[in-house]
Amino acid sequence: MKYFVLGAGSWGCTIAQLLKDNGHNVMLWAHTKEHADSLNERKTMPHIPDVRLDVPVTNDINEGKTADVIVLAVPVQYIRGVLEKINFKVNVILNLSKGIEISSGKRVSEIVDEVLKCPYAILSGPSHAEEVALHLPTAVVVAGHVAEVFQKEFSNEYFRVYVHNDVAGVELAGALKNVIAIAAGIVDGLGGWDNAKAALITRGLYEIAKFSAAFGANPLTFMGLAGIGDLVVTCGSKHSRNRRYGEMVAKGYDPIHLLEASKEIVEGAYTCKAIIENYGDKFELPIISEVYQVIYNRKSPVESIKSLMNRSLKVEMGEVVKWLEKNLKD
Repeated sequence: MKYFVLGAGSWGCTIAQLLKDNGHNVMLWAHTKEHADSLNERKTMPHIPDVRLDVPVTNDINEGKTADVIVLAVPVQYIRGVLEKINFKVNVILNLSKGIEISSGKRVSEIVDEVLKCPYAILSGPSHAEEVALHLPTAVVVAGHVAEVFQKEFSNEYFRVYVHNDVAGVELAGALKNVIAIAAGIVDGLGGWDNAKAALITRGLYEIAKFSAAFGANPLTFMGLAGIGDLVVTCGSKHSRNRRYGEMVAKGYDPIHLLEASKEIVEGAYTCKAIIENYGDKFELPIISEVYQVIYNRKSPVESIKSLMNRSLKVEMGEVVKWLEKNLKD
């Protein structure tokens, strides 16, 4: 198959090279001509300079008109603008990006449907580009249009793909785990407390499942690779930009200045803004709300932890258990 990968960051480049190594015809699209020319000249991965990039890069989005699949690896807040540049028929979009649009509160599948009205699939899971590029063992899921085809096209000896049937769940798991990872980084920055971090990840997973169920997602999705798998790696990895951002905030760096100075997109910071400003009055989301307060209202991380610990006492997993009981009964 012929693939056209939109987005020449580390993940877009890594997936493009994986597809090339799997025997497919692949081309990369970069946002600027300067970036495209640089990659064509250097032939190495951005941020992973020891790994070769043997894929042609263009700045002309119309080069994708002959592709069988458009792969989307663009930061979520820019996706709508990039898709609006496409003036040819798209057979299918395969999305790799994780997040929610701030201006609308929409998932990537909803943006694609609005702009292109074409079939859609998403590939997600615990998959830092730095390790996939080095051919280290990785397992992910793919959900949506012709998922079984993508499973075969992407899988190889170091990259294993499972099929899933819950597009909304896979999308929301990938988006919201970045917010929880910022909170995990804050815990690391305050002292790396094991008990607190374990509780945070567990309660964060519950918060993700509770929120996502309202949008048709199956809470059981979050027990798999797209959910707990991606959450664990993003909350703990040295490669996680979201965790690293939270750690720096806890150490006293200004959260907004960090975002503005970062060379990489900290998706969790924008996702929590999208969630709170679009849905904050409809859902009880304590961890996501506190991350928002720390970033955008500069609340002290220590005070945020106190706010979480002093909330009214709850039944663990209460709302998700109710959802499961109702749906299993039906």
